[in-house]
Amino acid sequence: MTYEIAVIPGDGIGPTVTEAVQPLFRDLAAEYGFDFTTTEYDWGTERYLDTGAMMPEDGVDQLEGYDSILLGAVGHPDVRDHITLHGLLLPIRKGFDQAVCKRPAVLFDGIESPLRGYSGGDIDIVVYRENTEGEYSDVGGRTHQGFDSEVAVQSAVFTRHGTERIVRAAFEAATEREGKLTSITKSNAQAYSMVLWDEVVEEVAEEYPDVEVERILVDAASMDFIRRPEEFDVVVASNLFGDILTDIGAIITGSMGLAPSANINLSGEYPSMFEPVHGSAPDIVGQGIANPLAMVLSGAMMFDHLGEEAAADALWDIVADQVADSDAPRTPDLGGDAGTDDVVADLRTRLDAH
Repeated sequence: MTYEIAVIPGDGIGPTVTEAVQPLFRDLAAEYGFDFTTTEYDWGTERYLDTGAMMPEDGVDQLEGYDSILLGAVGHPDVRDHITLHGLLLPIRKGFDQAVCKRPAVLFDGIESPLRGYSGGDIDIVVYRENTEGEYSDVGGRTHQGFDSEVAVQSAVFTRHGTERIVRAAFEAATEREGKLTSITKSNAQAYSMVLWDEVVEEVAEEYPDVEVERILVDAASMDFIRRPEEFDVVVASNLFGDILTDIGAIITGSMGLAPSANINLSGEYPSMFEPVHGSAPDIVGQGIANPLAMVLSGAMMFDHLGEEAAADALWDIVADQVADSDAPRTPDLGGDAGTDDVVADLRTRLDAH
């Protein structure tokens, strides 16, 4: 089987990590009996600075025929984030109806959490974040700009269809894990959108009687991710709430450099997209010290989605083996002094011995 993968290195450390991991991915494919081709697209902020657009007008159309998309990072210190985000990442998510953003947060053996008393295996959360509507629907506008009477309106859009499919996907995941789902809302203050969300959760829950359901307001959930993270298993949240909580999840499990994510089209009609959560990290660009592990784990999620489960498990396992090994190379975010290439070279050795 040969898969066609579109690679968008993007901004900042994105090109560094996407280039570094590809030899490892090719080793993996050779070991597990499949192949893939890559086509690279130089879309991102440098293109925006040259042409005024993050990607071509037909960019989404160009990507449609691929089996998967691997994205490095989006963001640049010289360009406001709403321009970079709405110019590349969000059009792909929405254009391909990537309704589910799946983000695991796992505390690996050998990684120190900033939370006292937690060790490897104590935190294992997966967040199912609604990915195409909600607070990031881009509905609204501004008028009378520059005057005292200026008005800005930003509307969140929640549909029953969009809410139900993310909630159902989370319930399905809960049945395959520990049988517990936590729904995050703010329905005490948002009496329309979040009450609809609560009602959908209640309705779908009737189809999954073996799943224990907990409902928490987002402010309490932010506290509880820190004071009792071991009690969470599958979490389902809106676009904004899921975005915030997964950053907390990444930090309490050791580093943003360990946080992968998947943007999944549920129907299979369009490609899904895989990316590390860490962003473009402009403060370390060009230093060769970016942690590639979030991109490696994103690759594991990609290969799992493509149906190469054994290869995906192997990739996840060698990352776990490496971080558990106190003598293995580590990048500075994990307390070491190794470079990106050193970490990948060690992973390739571990894969060969796996």
